[in-house]
Amino acid sequence: MECPIRKILIAEDDALVGTVIEYELEKIGAQVIGKARDGMKAVELTKSLRPDVVLMDIEMPEMNGLDAACEIQKTCPTPVVVLTVDSSRKAALQAANAGVGAYVIKPPKAQELERAITIARARFSDLMELQRLNAELKEALLKVKTLSGLLPICANCKKIRDTRGCWHQIEYYIQAHSNANFSHGICPECAKKLYPELFKT
Repeated sequence: MECPIRKILIAEDDALVGTVIEYELEKIGAQVIGKARDGMKAVELTKSLRPDVVLMDIEMPEMNGLDAACEIQKTCPTPVVVLTVDSSRKAALQAANAGVGAYVIKPPKAQELERAITIARARFSDLMELQRLNAELKEALLKVKTLSGLLPICANCKKIRDTRGCWHQIEYYIQAHSNANFSHGICPECAKKLYPELFKT
């Protein structure tokens, strides 16, 4: 079940627009815990306040909203919703590439904000889960040992020569260079050779 929207950080350089956004957020029960007037401040406040979502204007001084969104995802991953007047496909792609989960056309209305915030949080949750699974996979792959290439093996005794020129029993070599273990037994052909008396008819 989706957690309620609680803590919002607004990054908007226009004070009047920021006030309008805050008013609309109050309608959906969200709390504005901070306001930033430029991208660098938005990154700083995201790190210190840890909001549930950042509402980010694109055109801001010091650092624009897309650059700020990228920096936030690198340093303190948080769902970001972009506030923009540009509804073009190009703008949407640029926002997505910056790690933005959704965007809202200005001036935003309460329902639009709520929908965008819900989408951004859901996408962010999926992204975090994907990153966690990728990290687990990488860790698992690091633990896997595989044998590859040509192995010099004695045609008679089947020992394998290592890179230092030493010869080893094949099972010892494979155990040392993979995750395989051996349990010893006797195949039917060898059993007949070793214990012919057991196979007399």
